[in-house]
Amino acid sequence: TGMRHAFGKPQGLVARVKIGQPLLSVRSKMSNKAAVIEALRRSKYKFPGRQNIALSPNWGFTDYTQEEYQQLKADDMLKYCGVHVKKYTTKELRAMGRLAKKGAAT
Repeated sequence: TGMRHAFGKPQGLVARVKIGQPLLSVRSKMSNKAAVIEALRRSKYKFPGRQNIALSPNWGFTDYTQEEYQQLKADDMLKYCGVHVKKYTTKELRAMGRLAKKGAAT
């Protein structure tokens, strides 16, 4: 960062971060919660400015809470996409034969 020893050339890399934007995201087991919070508390001193540690109610990096995730997994409604999941759409469920078509008698 800055212009040190550069004769007009910038040195180093920086990231443009907006207020409220997450800097780090950590996924761990609930048994490791205290250790993760302590690690993040120590690491926030390495960044300039004031940092907050926020706990998400979501399960991992998904958009679902733990209860929603467990229910969708039990119903086999989740499509795994790397580190996150998506819920199958109605069209995808019909194509897989798990959902009857509209107006079809069962």
